[in-house]
Amino acid sequence: MSKIDKKTIKCAIYTRKSSEEGLEQDFNSLHAQREACESYIKSQQHEGWILVDKKYNDGGFSGGTLERPALKQLFEDIEKDEVNIVVVYKVDRLTRSLMDFAKIVELFDKHSASFVSITQHFNTTTSMGRLTLNVLLSFAQFEREVTGERIRDKIAASKKKGLWMSGSAPIGYKLKEKKLHIDSVNAKKVNTIFEKYLELRSVPELKRYLEDNSIKTKAGNTFVKGHLYRILQNRTYIGKIVHKGNIYAGEHKAIIDDVAFEQAQKILCENRIADKCSISSNNPSLLAGKIFDDRGNYMSPSHSNTRNRKYRYYISQALIQARKQEAGTVSKIPAGEIEAFVGNEIKNFLSNTKNIQQYIENYDVNKQKDLLSGLKMLQAGINDKPNPVFIRSVLSKVILYKEKVDIILCKDQLIKALESIIYNTQFPEELKEEVDTPILLTKNIRISQTFKSKSMLIISDSKKQEVNINSQLVKAITKSYYWNNLILSGEVNNIKNIKKMENIPGHSYIYKILELRYLAPEIIEKILNGTQPRDLTCSKFI
Repeated sequence: MSKIDKKTIKCAIYTRKSSEEGLEQDFNSLHAQREACESYIKSQQHEGWILVDKKYNDGGFSGGTLERPALKQLFEDIEKDEVNIVVVYKVDRLTRSLMDFAKIVELFDKHSASFVSITQHFNTTTSMGRLTLNVLLSFAQFEREVTGERIRDKIAASKKKGLWMSGSAPIGYKLKEKKLHIDSVNAKKVNTIFEKYLELRSVPELKRYLEDNSIKTKAGNTFVKGHLYRILQNRTYIGKIVHKGNIYAGEHKAIIDDVAFEQAQKILCENRIADKCSISSNNPSLLAGKIFDDRGNYMSPSHSNTRNRKYRYYISQALIQARKQEAGTVSKIPAGEIEAFVGNEIKNFLSNTKNIQQYIENYDVNKQKDLLSGLKMLQAGINDKPNPVFIRSVLSKVILYKEKVDIILCKDQLIKALESIIYNTQFPEELKEEVDTPILLTKNIRISQTFKSKSMLIISDSKKQEVNINSQLVKAITKSYYWNNLILSGEVNNIKNIKKMENIPGHSYIYKILELRYLAPEIIEKILNGTQPRDLTCSKFI
């Protein structure tokens, strides 16, 4: 540091005490520190040291942070050149953090200031002095960290034993000798909240009921929705203590039984998922903006109206723009089938917890527990139907090939979506660009063309197929083979003979049945085995 003029050295005394305990006394730790520092400054009067009038006292502030009012004022005065030397009782009064100490020294150097610890002799103008000071501060920081760990361990051990360590008591309980005891008046309110929620299945409706019946908080205020959500999810009411994701049996008595509490959690979960589950009726296409053919062409949602029925499908932009030679191997596909396929594959992926664990293993244990908790809630909520908004928020792209489908999810979006379920917030906004953290799901399929309308049917190669034999379809296929064989063998000469033989009024039905003979072999095989898509019925062909 720069040499300071000995004739006028302006000295400021800085004192600090971590806790507020004892500050109300006439003579406390801050007074003792200041008195000792004043005596030291007087002993240095021959060096030109003078004490400034302003006092810099931080009572009840930790040495682990620089966010202290008196310390901030001291820094400002140093910058104004109103203080040349800071006098402290011990270095750890100034800071217990090596990082903060480096910042303080930098500030002092910049403004040609220094400091003195009256109980520890340091000369910070030399490298050895700074080394000694750094070592001492390292021990001070170590002591603070060990103390913090000891306190955290004590809290964890206490909660493991079921002791209440969380401050004020929740509604329905009162604190007596640091233990939770049931408050009979407010416990009735908690029982009412759970009973009515199980009946109404809606927090807004519950809030309205409580208002109509003048049921209020301990402070006499109206219940707000956030407070009700916290009550409904608080495991304290079933006699449990929760600490960092772990649940322990508490010393206190339960107000709510386990069955009612779990029923409430299930309803909360279902409502939370349902609230996020709607897709705008203006844009019912789940994969709009997400699906591409295998040559990189965007596949636009479109529809046609036939016999007063609306048929949705995705069609390659290459076809729309008259670039047929640039279209992918699959250029048009029924919307309902590809949407159901993608949704089901994402659901299957999420249903296996091990699939998700590999993507969250780098997070700390508590974060992993939270994310798996969100996944469990999602799994409970999706049931048979995939969640459209969730799918669009985590889905980056679908690429359609003749023999496979690439479903690309975004890991970061998936993590955010799970967090949104935990904290009951909105799902993250949809991705607008390529993802840096992709999750690739490649599914081998066969996409076959039907005779009618040249539409495409997805046939999964999955071995676990649900058997669903459609007797009408099987009869239609059988009849098609039979009629075609009659014609080819010459047993009947034309369609009119079949019409007369089967007593069928028109020709149209016969032509459509005959066409079924020329379906792709794998489609016929699926129909006969009962593993065709559920929505593949006779109306698709006839």
